[in-house]
Amino acid sequence: MKITCGTDIIEVNRIQESIENLGENFINKIYTPLEIEYCNSKKQMKYQHFAARFAAKEAIFKAISEVLQNKYEITWTDVQIVNNEQGKPQVEFLNKKFCTNIEQIDISLSHLKGYATAMCVIIIK
Repeated sequence: MKITCGTDIIEVNRIQESIENLGENFINKIYTPLEIEYCNSKKQMKYQHFAARFAAKEAIFKAISEVLQNKYEITWTDVQIVNNEQGKPQVEFLNKKFCTNIEQIDISLSHLKGYATAMCVIIIK
């Protein structure tokens, strides 16, 4: 068993500018339809939620880089961040080949007006 972690922080305005300048091309490259629906439902705070999910995916990529060992090419939409019934973010791998050695994964997201951050801990078999 091995424990890995990843963390990321991003400026919300960088994500907002990317969405406003690149539109659907950027959104559909980075986010799944479920993530897009969730973030857009947050109205005036949607960019904080988009940024937090971006940071979460970066943190996950950092934590699983050892698992991937350049064997697989992972895309942004292979990973999905959803909330459980209590509102806690959960990680879903939409491409199951990335998670065969992952025993457990936990993620935490946080955001303020200007920044979003995420931290991920993974237990690898």
